[in-house]
Amino acid sequence: MPTEPENAQDPARPASAGFGRRGALLAAGAVFAAGIGAAADDLARKNLTATHERTPAAPPAQAATPFHGPRQAGVTAPQQPATQLLALDLPQTSTAADRQTLHTVLDALTRTLATAASDAPSDARLQGVGTTRLTSLVGVGPGLATRLGLDVPAGLTDLPAFPGDQLDQARSGGDLLLQLCAADRWTLTVVAELAATAARSAGATPRWSQSGFLSVTAPGTTPRNLFGFKDGTANPDPAQDEQFVWGPPGAHQNGTVLVYRRIRMDVAGFAALPADQRDRAIGRRESDGVPLTGTAEHDDPDIYAKNPDGSYVIPANAHVRLTSPRLDGGTRMLRRSYSYDDGPTDRGLLFCAFMRDAAQFVRVQDRLATRDALTPFLQHQASAVAYVLPGAATGGRLGEQL
Repeated sequence: MPTEPENAQDPARPASAGFGRRGALLAAGAVFAAGIGAAADDLARKNLTATHERTPAAPPAQAATPFHGPRQAGVTAPQQPATQLLALDLPQTSTAADRQTLHTVLDALTRTLATAASDAPSDARLQGVGTTRLTSLVGVGPGLATRLGLDVPAGLTDLPAFPGDQLDQARSGGDLLLQLCAADRWTLTVVAELAATAARSAGATPRWSQSGFLSVTAPGTTPRNLFGFKDGTANPDPAQDEQFVWGPPGAHQNGTVLVYRRIRMDVAGFAALPADQRDRAIGRRESDGVPLTGTAEHDDPDIYAKNPDGSYVIPANAHVRLTSPRLDGGTRMLRRSYSYDDGPTDRGLLFCAFMRDAAQFVRVQDRLATRDALTPFLQHQASAVAYVLPGAATGGRLGEQL
């Protein structure tokens, strides 16, 4: 007799050790016919025991990403599916008083974020659901660094204005910038609230907040943006990170610079283009992310390859060409961008990139702003720069080197 899949028999066990609904009915009928009620109770107990034996064990709990270390986990850990960015401002009174406020705020943020990222977060909303998988980073804005004479990289400045910028200052800049990343929105909502409350109690004022998300992708694959193209394919390898992303040996060796841009995307307008025109605007195939000059996604785009008629295979105004390291002395930036959706007509990209010197971004954006084939479909609406502080040792706090 066939067995129902959800009640499959274990062939190593006798039939009485565990049976399905049909077996139970037959056994119960036989017992009832024989008038042996005690035997029915015994069979039920055996069935319950066998069911418990077949129940799979719960998967082992996933370890939390350590908060403490030489570098902040918000940059070093694998990119998480969801993000929340928060900017804070500090009061402007006197240099001495404002330095003390900064010290207090960073101390409060260190304790709050370290606890939230641990295996035993104190907030009840983060308990009972396994590890939060929270990673975070805290950075100092150039305005605060100048105002207080902080020890930051020499080239830390706000970005210049670019052609076409339509920046909302209320959603740009900030004395301190936080980026929280986790596997789910619930964790980010709770931790963002905890961090903002701790910072406000220490003397800071919230300036702006922005949430973002990644497309669903298999582990180790490149996520797609709302245009449908893979975003982040040509990121540096670990050796290149040390050369182009992290600071040089010295006080800033374990720090980096974050450039943030909120870019509204005309998703419908771009999607209306023919498929081959979309590919040429990017310089890669939408289907698999392969550069127009290559055969695999991670092939280095050959921006100098030409067609028989003398035209470039990757067009002169293609995004891939204008962002190529070959046009910038080989320097690279680590891109960990997210999509955002704040309404039917306000969707786009939260460009987040890490580099040793923000001047690298300025050089690239100067080219993009005037020549990129994507420009008609993009609008830069917010911007920020921050020096991402070195990590904190156990028992220490962020910003001790400042």
